[in-house]
Amino acid sequence: MTRRTNWAGNLTYNTGNLRTPGTVDEVRAVVKAARRLRVVGSRHSFNAIADSREAQVSLERLTEMRLDERARTVTVGGGVTYEQLAPWLDARGWALGNLASLPGISIAGACATATHGSGVNHGILATAVRALELVTGDGEVVTLRDERSGAREGEGFLGAVVGLGAAGVVAGMTLDVEPAYRVAQRVYQNLGFDELGRSFEAIFARGTSVSVFTEWRNRRATQVWVKKRLKEQAADAGPADAPAWPQEFYGAAPAKENLHPIAGHPPASCTMQMGVPGPWYERLPHFAMGKTPSSGHELQTEYLVPFEDGFAALQAVEKLHARIAPLLFVTELRTIAADRLWMSPAYDRMSLAIHFTWKPEWNAVRALLPAIEAALQPFAPRPHWGKLFTLPAKELQARYRRLPEFKALLAQLDPKAKFRNEFVDANLYA
Repeated sequence: MTRRTNWAGNLTYNTGNLRTPGTVDEVRAVVKAARRLRVVGSRHSFNAIADSREAQVSLERLTEMRLDERARTVTVGGGVTYEQLAPWLDARGWALGNLASLPGISIAGACATATHGSGVNHGILATAVRALELVTGDGEVVTLRDERSGAREGEGFLGAVVGLGAAGVVAGMTLDVEPAYRVAQRVYQNLGFDELGRSFEAIFARGTSVSVFTEWRNRRATQVWVKKRLKEQAADAGPADAPAWPQEFYGAAPAKENLHPIAGHPPASCTMQMGVPGPWYERLPHFAMGKTPSSGHELQTEYLVPFEDGFAALQAVEKLHARIAPLLFVTELRTIAADRLWMSPAYDRMSLAIHFTWKPEWNAVRALLPAIEAALQPFAPRPHWGKLFTLPAKELQARYRRLPEFKALLAQLDPKAKFRNEFVDANLYA
């Protein structure tokens, strides 16, 4: 059996049976023939959410992209990545409203696991979805649309978008687009936690996207990445149209050169900083397209807590700094707007995401996660579905009040539980 791993190499999939259909009809045939099946995307999940002991299907050959300028939408195949879509859209004068920090991830996989970008006015990436073309457990194709369309088939849309791979195979999806725009970013260094606490809300409101990085040492943030969208929409705007940047940011000093979020890593893989304007897709991610993102050989954990409790949650985690720092590359703090998607960690609450990029030392990290989760327990943390966590199933399930409706939707779309796996069973049904 061919052994395949996820992107980070921390997980080996339990099956070598990988199907790669090239059309929706071929996807239907694969689904009909399978007893158990999971979709694997760009393999950026750190846990076993995409794993299977019987068969996996990759949609990497479904790469159609179709723009509807009148409707201001783009429809993409289930295998399209943001790295493929973004320059294609921009060349036609259009853009997405938000992107994650790693552009190489598949759009369908990112939405299914509630992956997000950043910004007080930006929800998870799945909030851009307007319709799903879903191959259900019986091999039939169902189109689910945003209920704002008023369409009858809109029933279940809010549950299926963040479907955790259990609602069916997403053969295609339709996303909102808008006219292309430009973004500039600056990085500031050494923001004290005391100032972060005093100006918490204001700091995260100072840009279209703001990321605060810390190593949990010396009660300070090592870097603050501030991304600002240019006011005008003109794609050919020049340097004179760049936003003004303060010479200090709540006591933090502007960086004098491009930086990598992880100390000691070369910045060549990162997007341009220093306030230089550029296309939206070359600034909204932290890491440039076609480059190795982050550390590469790493583990990741992330918890979303209510934004209003954000600094209190940080203070609770900071008490564990002596245990966290030796295992950590870096922690990133970002904001995500509230949404209405049933299984989104940002459901019904504006959130602060507390993200840990760990050194590849799983035994030590696994021993530490329960302590972090206990520290965050008063703030009802919801973990990222594609990253590592140890939260007990009953505790996790209690955080999702629409879970009973989600399970009913799964029973409707997949009555034989063809798309369930050990991850889904352990976290949603145990």
